[in-house]
Amino acid sequence: MAAPPARARADYDYLIKLLLIGDSGVGKSCLLLRFSDGSFTTSFITTIGIDFKIRTIELDGKRIKLQIWDTAGQERFRTITTAYYRGAMGILLVYDVTDEASFNNIRNWIRNIEQHASDNVNKILVGNKADMDESKRAVPTSKGQALADEYGIKFFETSAKTNMNVEEVFFSIARDIKQRLADTDSKAEVCC
Repeated sequence: MAAPPARARADYDYLIKLLLIGDSGVGKSCLLLRFSDGSFTTSFITTIGIDFKIRTIELDGKRIKLQIWDTAGQERFRTITTAYYRGAMGILLVYDVTDEASFNNIRNWIRNIEQHASDNVNKILVGNKADMDESKRAVPTSKGQALADEYGIKFFETSAKTNMNVEEVFFSIARDIKQRLADTDSKAEVCC
């Protein structure tokens, strides 16, 4: 069998693997569906194990292929999903702004990242369902921002339903990872 042509991977400049983690029901699958397919549904089936979507974006003149892994938030799938931490270049920590328990569990998710992911993985904190009525909000924006500041990571509030900040979150983490990869590439060229 002949070797594949040299331009086989020329449809993108960077392949970035992202991971969505957080408690069950916070809207990880809805965020992914909104970003990858531009759609939203209220009738969502709980993710079993892991699922993924691909979307190629244009960023600073480069084509970036995003492979986005959507993990099950339920405890019984944790052993499956932790295996995916190793290959992740970026992790979106998602909580529901109307569910304080999902916000409080972010620290546990960060501990999982520290145990299972590479040290230089990019992280971003996402408070989803920000379109909900203020009376239903359990986690103020300031609390989300304070937690992000504590860990030195970016913070966004999103709504998969209204498409608020969905593109911005994915583009932001992709840009940071692309920059890290470009910096690593230029250091490699200098050193050797």
